[in-house]
Amino acid sequence: MKTEIIKIDPDHINSLNIKRAAEKIMEGGLVAFPTETVYGLGADALNPRACARIFEAKRRPLEDPLIVHIAWKEELFKLTGEVPEIVSRLTDKFWPGPLTLILKKSKNIPDIVTAGLDTVAIRMPAHKIALCLIKESQTAIAAPSANLFSRPSPTCSQHVREDLDGRIDLIIDGGKTSLGLESTILDLTQNPPSILRPGGVSRERLAEIMGEVRFYKPAKILSPGMYLHHYSPRAKVMLVEGEGRFQVEEVHNLSSRLNSPNHRLGIIAKEENKDEYGEFKVKSLGRGDDLITCAANLFSLLREFDREGIDTIIVEAVEERGLGLAIMDRLRKAAGARMSTKS
Repeated sequence: MKTEIIKIDPDHINSLNIKRAAEKIMEGGLVAFPTETVYGLGADALNPRACARIFEAKRRPLEDPLIVHIAWKEELFKLTGEVPEIVSRLTDKFWPGPLTLILKKSKNIPDIVTAGLDTVAIRMPAHKIALCLIKESQTAIAAPSANLFSRPSPTCSQHVREDLDGRIDLIIDGGKTSLGLESTILDLTQNPPSILRPGGVSRERLAEIMGEVRFYKPAKILSPGMYLHHYSPRAKVMLVEGEGRFQVEEVHNLSSRLNSPNHRLGIIAKEENKDEYGEFKVKSLGRGDDLITCAANLFSLLREFDREGIDTIIVEAVEERGLGLAIMDRLRKAAGARMSTKS
């Protein structure tokens, strides 16, 4: 049975279609919807049976917590046990937007949402469709990315269909997402507060509000996106780090070694380097100094190569500044152990 799809223009929202999607949420159903980051797979965050369906549909491990999406800041006080003073400064600056805050949870949050942890991850998305859906549903919505677990996150409705058609109730087609990478996850229950996953709000922008912010890699899963092997296409991903000519030469070396009639090879290169690999199948990530474009293109390019039956994807690394930190986090996890060379 195919999943129902409805189209909604985010600039001219059809209230009847939003109401139809909200009814699915209120009935305990699963609805995929666009946010500014990636498409989310939503369920009533206060309904444990509905949230269990998310894990089943995505084939997601139960120890991987979900992010709870809200449309009003006041909802924080229903969902969390305590709200530190820094929260108001962060939400005034970055909400709605791609920043997820980890706080102590209230008794209202089912254990399945938080994987049994005493904390909950919460954000307010900056997308008109997402906010309208949450408001019309009259509940917070738990929503990880709308894909099969460990696959590249979906940035358009087609990606959702590829992974979840027949497994969920409804997909809202709201066009391509603008950011293309998931939210930054900031743990405010630690001292000092720590980034558990880099994302749409850079470390530098957070530092403007809170001073220096550390990255923290705990031994156990404390938030989404912390598995070492994640965001992966079916093809093998090989990440080439380094700079300038060294990077180009290393891509050439790997390509020449791997290329054969029985092995289909693809390259994701920065725009300024794409013509260096004319004998191979090449896709442009974007200019190396345009990290916004690189972020928006990343997951789509990985999925495009999968549809084309590529066996191995060689990817040029980008500079680790601003959004580059989040891009490199996703690429390292997509590559897993098949890593990289540095100059």
